[in-house]
Amino acid sequence: MSKNFTKRDLVLKISKETGQTQETVFKIVQKALDYLNGALAEGNTVEIRNFGVFEVRVSKPRIGRNPNKPATDIPIPSRPVVRFKPGKEMRELVEKLDASKIK
Repeated sequence: MSKNFTKRDLVLKISKETGQTQETVFKIVQKALDYLNGALAEGNTVEIRNFGVFEVRVSKPRIGRNPNKPATDIPIPSRPVVRFKPGKEMRELVEKLDASKIK
């Protein structure tokens, strides 16, 4: 059941539904993703209503271990990471899934 839904799948669905060419839809989808990436790269929060919120946070520094040499501690510095918080509608849709069918 867990087939990946790719950018190509998104373009095909939008193209079919709107009657626009795949090339036009691809350019629009790619441009939207470029703007989202740019905003996050500047440290901004991106909020898409009814979908979710992408935000840049700083992870805490921590100590990690090499699985091949567990006796050796490796300091992992803090770094910026992107977090996603799903919106209410997405949460409700996902909660309806049958957990036993998800990999």
